[in-house]
Amino acid sequence: MTMTLFARSARNAFFESRSIMQPTVLRARITTVSHNLDTSNTPEPLIQSGHRMSEEAKDRAQTPQPLPKKAPKPASGKASPHARSDILAKTLTPSIRTLLPLLQTQPAHYITAHLHGRPYLLTRGDTLRLPFQMPNIRPGDVLRLNRATHIGSRDYTLKAPEPIKGNADNGKKVFYLDERLFTCRARVVGVESEPLRIEEKTKRRQRHTKHVKSKLHFTVLKITDLEVKSLEEYEAALGPKDAESGQ
Repeated sequence: MTMTLFARSARNAFFESRSIMQPTVLRARITTVSHNLDTSNTPEPLIQSGHRMSEEAKDRAQTPQPLPKKAPKPASGKASPHARSDILAKTLTPSIRTLLPLLQTQPAHYITAHLHGRPYLLTRGDTLRLPFQMPNIRPGDVLRLNRATHIGSRDYTLKAPEPIKGNADNGKKVFYLDERLFTCRARVVGVESEPLRIEEKTKRRQRHTKHVKSKLHFTVLKITDLEVKSLEEYEAALGPKDAESGQ
């Protein structure tokens, strides 16, 4: 009897406590944004603000804005086809005026000529065997080699500026001497070819064998003329304006 009354009192106390405790409700403020294009509920100033800003931006874009005083001048769109930055300055500098006669009077000159981007150290009477076949030439043709980085003798050397290393955006830039400082001619002796070579190429765990044929052609040149111009000849080739500017 006592246990029944205790259980009944405990149950009544539990229900009374539940009636006293009220549930707590968390109410969050929710805002909704409409993404439709209906402007019936939109105030008129908000609708016209976008048009007003676009007109102002359009007028600002059409009106040329003044550049600051320290802004660099834009480069002209028309580039001269004869303006080459890889050629040494075509003026008679004091060093050339002093050392060119000494280089011209000392015999046995040599030259570092560039053919198709490759340098070759040459002197008069040398036979040059190029590792490729030059296009549009015939045996007996005379070629003028006008790209050189060095012209020298036993004691003197006329050297072009050092090349600038390139990167991913700009390639390597090589500077050459003025072609009016020297005369270098080469005669085409002929075109040679090596014997036909057949190379067998196989792959691992495959029975097929591939035969690759190769026969390279070479161009043979003979340096017939190598001369360094005198100071008077170089001044006459430059003209009076360039000769006077270097003084």
